[in-house]
Amino acid sequence: MGHIQGKGLSQLFSLKGKAGIVTGGSQGLGVGISKGLVQAGADLMITSRNPEKLENVAKGLGPQVKWTVADVKKREELASLVEKTLNEFGRIDFLFNNAGIIRRYPSHEYPEKEWDEVIDTNLKSVFLLSQMVSKVMINQGGGTIVNTASLLSVGGGKNVPAYAASKGGVAQLTKAMANDLAKYNIRVNGIGPGYFVTPNTAPLRADEERYKEISDRIPMGRWGEPEDLMGVAVFLASDASAYVTGQVIFVDGGWLSL
Repeated sequence: MGHIQGKGLSQLFSLKGKAGIVTGGSQGLGVGISKGLVQAGADLMITSRNPEKLENVAKGLGPQVKWTVADVKKREELASLVEKTLNEFGRIDFLFNNAGIIRRYPSHEYPEKEWDEVIDTNLKSVFLLSQMVSKVMINQGGGTIVNTASLLSVGGGKNVPAYAASKGGVAQLTKAMANDLAKYNIRVNGIGPGYFVTPNTAPLRADEERYKEISDRIPMGRWGEPEDLMGVAVFLASDASAYVTGQVIFVDGGWLSL
C-alpha cells in the first residue's frame, strides 16, 4: 500500500489540507469538478476569462474557493496564476487542466486561425501550466495533475478536427508526463468525459437530428451532468488513487463500450 498504509477509506478520499487549481472553473465541467473537490475539503483557486461567472461560482462553493482571471493561451497569465495560488495557499497539491474550447467546421474548410486557437487553448496550455506546476510539486515532494481529455481523444467526431487533435494530444501528453514525473511522486491522469450538458455542447443539443443520434448511442440513456465528474475528480486528486498514473478514465455513460 506504500504511503497510504494504515489510512481508512474516508482519509484516502479526503482533500483536507490540500489546495489546487481548476482552469475553466467558471462553467460546465469545471464547476462539477470544483464542487467535488470542495466537498472533499480542498482549498481551491478557480480561473477562466470571465470574472463575473468566476465570482458567482466562488460565492456558491464557499469561502475556501478563490478566483482569478487568466487566459490560458498566455504564458504570463499562467505564471501569474501559479504565483497567486502559492501566495494564497502556500502550496499546490493538485492541478486540473480543464479549460477548453471547441470550434465546428468541416475539415476541408477549417480556418487556420480557429485551429491555432483550439490547439493553444486545449493542448499547449495544458503542457505549459503542467510544466510550471510540476516544478512547484517537485520542490514540495509531490502532487497530482489531472487533464480533461474527451471521447474524442480516441474518436474523430464530426466537424471538429482541431478539437479531436487537441484531445488526442492531451491523452498522449498525460501518459508522457506521467512517465517523466513519477519519480518525483507526481501522478498525471486524465478524465475523458462523454457527452455532457455544458455550454460547449449547446449546438449539438439544439440540433434535433444530431442530439437524437448521440442520445440513442449512450447505453445509460442520458447525457452527463457536470456533477457526474465529482467522484472521479476527488478520486484522482486524493490518496485513493495513489497507485494510478498515466491513465485516462472515461466517464461516458457506456459510450465506448459499444
